[in-house]
Amino acid sequence: MFQRKIEKDLGKLIKTFPSVALLGPRQVGKTTLAKALLSKVKNTLYLDLEDRDDFNALQNAKLFFESHRNALVVIDEVQRMPELFPSLRAEIDAQRTAGRFLLLGSASPDLLKRSSETLAGRIVFNELSPLLFSEVHPAISYEKHWLRGGYPEALKQKNTALWNTWHASFLRTYVEKDLPALGLASPALTITRLFQMLAYNQGQILNKSEYAMALGISVPTVSNILDYLSYAYLIRFLPPYATNAKKRIVKSPKVYIRDSGMLHHLLGIRQTKELLANPKVGFSWEGYVIEQVISHFGHDKSYYYYRTQGGTEADLVIAHYNKPIHIVEVKMNSDSGVTKSLLNSMQDLGVKRTSIIVPGTGISFPLRKGIDMCTLDTFLSKIR
Repeated sequence: MFQRKIEKDLGKLIKTFPSVALLGPRQVGKTTLAKALLSKVKNTLYLDLEDRDDFNALQNAKLFFESHRNALVVIDEVQRMPELFPSLRAEIDAQRTAGRFLLLGSASPDLLKRSSETLAGRIVFNELSPLLFSEVHPAISYEKHWLRGGYPEALKQKNTALWNTWHASFLRTYVEKDLPALGLASPALTITRLFQMLAYNQGQILNKSEYAMALGISVPTVSNILDYLSYAYLIRFLPPYATNAKKRIVKSPKVYIRDSGMLHHLLGIRQTKELLANPKVGFSWEGYVIEQVISHFGHDKSYYYYRTQGGTEADLVIAHYNKPIHIVEVKMNSDSGVTKSLLNSMQDLGVKRTSIIVPGTGISFPLRKGIDMCTLDTFLSKIR
């Protein structure tokens, strides 16, 4: 079992706030992490709402919570009982002490809306991503992690055939069972086809009209499906940085499939040599690096891409309080130099630090003042 980066922070939050939510996609390790934390707490109670007995135990939630006020109550798959949130609010208000509830679940629009409104001021959210490169390195190489992605079950499969089979089963279950359970009513075939189209357009600027026309559905339907995929942590929208009023800025987001293993499964890529020969390899590497950087540094920063109508662009802009502080350029070739576009981006955004991230490990050297070329491992270890 790999040490999760979030574990210490999650433990601190539980000791500070009455209710903590740990959200993320299925099979990402939320339950495993929660049980590891429970082993360090004296009085705990674990409920899984996919278990009929546990589900029934909360039919009278008020009485149940009153009977277990001295325990840390962990409720897994909490999205299955959204009507629970008013009872949680009442119980927290009745005894407002730290460490009352740990809620685990797959996010949905309904879950986020209900919890944020009903438990406002009483809950903090945390996201558990698939295993990060910084969590598995050096036990697992960046090549394997990039190819297979970060889902624990996918990473541990003995061969590529089993890895591919796992992803096929995972996606089928999500499309046919989990997304409909979260409230998405679109046909499974439509969701699958849109997901495949997203894979072939990895890292591209979102054009909902093109997807709608190709699928024979309306733009609002495309928007609805994309929203659910985003709330379920399967895709990421990367917004443009657009506060420079003097520049004509591209204003639509880019969209990425978040897990590289899922992307490669959808593209029919099964081995590293196939990946490196695939015409989408550059977009795959870009999405992988961007996801690793964002997931590693978390939500105390904000993240954008930058592109002007004149062709100036930057792959990832890291901002603090909406002020750009660092540019990340993602390249497949370590022979890549400093481009005019990159220098223009730094000037436009007022950024003094840029990192060009290339494949490999243990590499970091300056190209010129304020611009370094490095590999993902050295970037994650040096940048704070």
